[in-house]
Amino acid sequence: MVAQGQLLDAFDKNYAENIIMEEPSGKREGKLACREYEVQFLNSVEAFHNLEVKAISEDTEKNKVFVEVMMDLTFKGGNRVQMEQVAVQEWENDQIIHERFYYNAG
Repeated sequence: MVAQGQLLDAFDKNYAENIIMEEPSGKREGKLACREYEVQFLNSVEAFHNLEVKAISEDTEKNKVFVEVMMDLTFKGGNRVQMEQVAVQEWENDQIIHERFYYNAG
């Protein structure tokens, strides 16, 4: 869904109400706060040129999914960047309850 431009639809469907999201720039708790952060990110983007899921793996014993993503995008103001990250998701009852992003924050 994310690769098809349906980031918020994917978020609404797959994230639990008690979601915790962590990344080098900080931590957010609760679906409303995490969704608002995603909305702000999308509003800062002028254009997505490419979004590629490079790899997915899982650890079924620990209910974890690992997703490697590359995004090529232009932010409003003209700054074009290629971002690469790994998201480690913990799932419970078919929803993500914890997600941590790993990337070089520069």
